[in-house]
Amino acid sequence: MSVAYLNGRFVPLEQAQVSVLDRGFLFADGIYEVAAVIDGRLIDSASHLARLERSTGAIGIALPLSLPEIEAAQKELVARNALTEGLVYLQITRGADATRDFLPSPDIQPTLVMFTQAKPFLDVPAVRNGIAVVTMPDLRWARRDIKSVGLLAQAMAKRAAAEAGAQEAWMVEDGFVTEGASSTAFIVTQEGIVTRPYSQAVLAGCTGAALTALAEESGIAIIRRPFTIAEALAAREAFITSASTLCQSVVRIDGQPIGDGTPGPVAMRLRALYIDFARRTAV
Repeated sequence: MSVAYLNGRFVPLEQAQVSVLDRGFLFADGIYEVAAVIDGRLIDSASHLARLERSTGAIGIALPLSLPEIEAAQKELVARNALTEGLVYLQITRGADATRDFLPSPDIQPTLVMFTQAKPFLDVPAVRNGIAVVTMPDLRWARRDIKSVGLLAQAMAKRAAAEAGAQEAWMVEDGFVTEGASSTAFIVTQEGIVTRPYSQAVLAGCTGAALTALAEESGIAIIRRPFTIAEALAAREAFITSASTLCQSVVRIDGQPIGDGTPGPVAMRLRALYIDFARRTAV
């Protein structure tokens, strides 16, 4: 039986119920995080918790627990679900009010929910074969640095990608790739690894940050600047990073092969470095 965490209690997943008046449901007034689990331990936990604190602070939600208490609850949840490889999903909303109103009551209490999901990502076909990406206009709001639960644009992009036979969508604004629907976008050129700089236009990816640090330690140049679709199509390699994929090669963009159409050596090396880092620093 799957176990969830809801407002201080561990309960069977099917019994974890949230009010229909919860502002996360009514207004997408909430923040989420997703952390990977490998060998039954949390990966890059401090980075994810720091981003959670930044995002909740940006929209004025007070954390109902301290960061160490949240991490302890996540670890307990992993143990109760006997999760060895997969994800922990965490969501904090502003809470439930007595009525639906754009302005919440001053005494509203946040809702904190967590659950796990078994998901293999260490040895999967996408690692060996690479993935396909399609590009589309970026329809999201302006504060993409906040990890909001308002994911309608991303859900639409994912559905369009699946209908096109691709596994991810790269969103484009003013002629430049911003990021994937659920990932950070990278290309490999003669300069080195190119990825968009952090700003309000993109989410600062925890996996991407760790991976770029590992790349720099290995002597690989990181160039933070926007890139176009044309640059991506002409790149030596392309890849994505996220908690749920770690690092995966992109071998086709809009139906056109990247490089020789197979996972490239830079992305595969970085993936191996990240997995080693993840296992050494897991909690």
